Amino acid sequence: MAYQRNPVKAPRVSGFALRTFVNTLESGVGAPVLEKLVRDSGIAAWRALSPGDAPPLQHPLPPGAPPTEALSPVEQAERAVAGSRAAPERETVGAYARAYREGRAEPVAVAHRLQAAIERLEGQERMGLFIARKPDQVLRAAEASAERLRAGRALSVLDGVPVVLKDEVDLAGFPTTLGTKFRHQVAAEDSTVAARLKAAGALILGKANMNEIGINPIGLNPHHGAARNPWNRGHITGGSSSGSAAVVAAGLCPLSIGADGGGSIRIPAALCGIVGLKATWGRIPETGVPPLCWHVGHVGPMGLTVDDVAAMYALVAGPDERDFVSRSQPPHHLSELERADLSGVRLGICWPYFEDAAPDVVARCRDAVRVLTEAGAKVVEVPAPDLNTVLWTHSCIILSEMAEATQPHSREHPEDFGLDSRTNLAIGRHFRATDFVHALRHRHRLTREMLALMTDVDVLVTPSTAITAPAIAESTLPEGESNLPVVDALMRYVRQGNLTGFPALSVPVGFDAAGLPVGLQLMGRPYEEHLLLRLGRVVEHATPHRTPPIHVTALR
Repeated sequence: MAYQRNPVKAPRVSGFALRTFVNTLESGVGAPVLEKLVRDSGIAAWRALSPGDAPPLQHPLPPGAPPTEALSPVEQAERAVAGSRAAPERETVGAYARAYREGRAEPVAVAHRLQAAIERLEGQERMGLFIARKPDQVLRAAEASAERLRAGRALSVLDGVPVVLKDEVDLAGFPTTLGTKFRHQVAAEDSTVAARLKAAGALILGKANMNEIGINPIGLNPHHGAARNPWNRGHITGGSSSGSAAVVAAGLCPLSIGADGGGSIRIPAALCGIVGLKATWGRIPETGVPPLCWHVGHVGPMGLTVDDVAAMYALVAGPDERDFVSRSQPPHHLSELERADLSGVRLGICWPYFEDAAPDVVARCRDAVRVLTEAGAKVVEVPAPDLNTVLWTHSCIILSEMAEATQPHSREHPEDFGLDSRTNLAIGRHFRATDFVHALRHRHRLTREMLALMTDVDVLVTPSTAITAPAIAESTLPEGESNLPVVDALMRYVRQGNLTGFPALSVPVGFDAAGLPVGLQLMGRPYEEHLLLRLGRVVEHATPHRTPPIHVTALR
C-alpha cells in the first residue's frame, strides 16, 4: 500500500463563529451539519471498508519476552536509576536519591522550596500547571519521608521524591475534576497508581491541569487556565496531560502521572522535551481512574529521563484484582535496560510516513535513527499504515465512549463544557451503533495485522508528533479554538498505539530552529516496555540536553 494521508478540510474557528457552530451541532438541525463534517473527513470510505472476519472483540495480546532475572518492583526501580548518567544539574530520581543518601538535601527543605516555586510559577508566571494542591499535606509527607531516610528505612528510590498526578486519577481527599468546572465530588480513596506511589514514599505535590475530559491534544483548558510550555510560555504544552508534562519540564518534579487515550502522554511529552510511556493496555491499572474511554485508555509515567520513567513504571505497573484488563498480564520487568549494544534489534520504518512531518522534526528523528543503527540496530522498511482507517476507527471508539461517559451531565448541562469538548462530544453522539461495532471489528483486525507485522521487526519508529509546540492563539482564550490541522499534526503517529494497545515511548531527540523540543516515538510488541526503555536510553545518552527558560531547582 502506498502512503496516503487525506488533507484536513476543516477551517480554524474561534470566538463567535465557534460558539455559533457548536450551538448548531447541538440543535435540531445539527445532524446534517455533523454528517457533512464527518463525510468530508473520509468516513464514507471507512464505513464501506470490510474488516474481514474480525469479531468486535480485542485480539488477545501475546505475553511478550519474559524477564531474564527476577526482581521485585522496588528492586527494579533501584536498578533503573543506579546507573543513571544524567548531567549533575538535572534533578532526576537518581539525583534526589543520592542527595538524600549523602545528606546534601532532605525532603522537608525540598518541599518548602517547591511550594515557593509553585506559588511563583502559578502566580507571577501564570503557567497554569495545577488544578489542586494541599501544601500542608505535602509537608507532612515530607516529614515522614525525612524520618524514614534518617533511619535508613527508605521505602524505595522514590522516597521523598516529588511527583504530580494528572487530575484524571483519584487522590484521596481531592476532587477528580477531569479538567471540568462541575466535577467536585472528593475521592474517598486513592487510585491504584496513587496508592502505589504513596507506598513507595513519593511526595505527591498535587493534581495537574489537563485538557477538559482529555478530549483534545492541544492541552488548553477554559476553566483552569491555559497550561503553558516552559520552553516558551507563549506555546502550548500539548495534551491532554498538559500540566503533567509541564511540571516535569519546569523542574518541579522528575516524574508525573499522565493518561493516554489518543496520545495524551506522548504528545505533551514530545512538546515539552520529556519522556512519556504509554505502556501496554492494562499494564498499569486504571482502578480509580474515572472511565472516559474504556477500549483505548491508558494511565502511565512521564519523566525527566528514561531511567526516571523506568523507575516509576516498575513501581506502578502490575496486576490489580479490581482492574479486569490488568489481571492476566505477565510480570513486568526491565531486563537488559542498561545494554547499549543493539545488535539484532530490528527497527520498522515506513519512510514516507516517517517524513510526513516538519523538516526539523524529520531531521532530529533521522539523527536518532542513526544513533540506534550505530549502536547495532538494523532498519527494516515496513508498509504504510492506512491512516484513514486508523483515524476513523480510533475517533469512533474514543468519541463514542467519551460521549457515553459524560452523557449524564452533557444531556442536562451541555453549556458546562468548553466549546472544543462540546464539538467532539456532538460528533461522538452522532456515530451510529453500527459504526461503533464496525470500529471494534477494525480494531481487532488492525491488532492482528500489527502482530503479524512485528514478527519481522521489534520496534516501529516514527516521530512522536509531526510538529513542535505551536503558539497559543492568545486572542481566543479562555474558550480556545477548533484547529483540526494542528490536531491532525499532533495525533498523526499516536493512534495505532491506543487502538492496538501496544506500548509506545516518546523520548526527546533535540530541538527545532526555534529551540522547541522534538520527540521520537518507539512502539513495541505487547508487554515489551523494557525494550523500548532500553532503546530510549541509547537515544537519550546521545542527545544534547538543555534547560528550559522557565525552570526551578529543588535540591540546591
